[in-house]
Amino acid sequence: MQALFTIYNIISMLASVLIMLVIIQFIIGLLFAFNIVGRNEFLLSFYDAINRLLDPLFRPIRRLMPNTGAVDFSPLVLILLINVVLIVIEGIIRGAA
Repeated sequence: MQALFTIYNIISMLASVLIMLVIIQFIIGLLFAFNIVGRNEFLLSFYDAINRLLDPLFRPIRRLMPNTGAVDFSPLVLILLINVVLIVIEGIIRGAA
C-alpha cells in the first residue's frame, strides 16, 4: 500500500510542475500581449518551448470548447482536469487502503 502512496506523490509532483508550466506560459503570454517585455529573445524561446510541450494537451480541449474569441480558457480547463484526476486517483488509493 505504501508503494501506491509513493506513486501518487510522484504523480502529484509531476502534476504540480505541469500546472506551474501552464501558469508561466499564461504570464509570459500576457507580457507579450501587453508589450511589457518587447522582443526578448530568451523569453521568446522559453515561451516557444513551453508551447511545444503544452500544445498537445491544449489541442483536444480547444477542439471541444466553443470559440470564445480572444480569450483562451484551455489553460484553466487543463488545470481543473489535472486536479480532478488527482482527486480521483487519491480516492481510489484511499479506498483500496
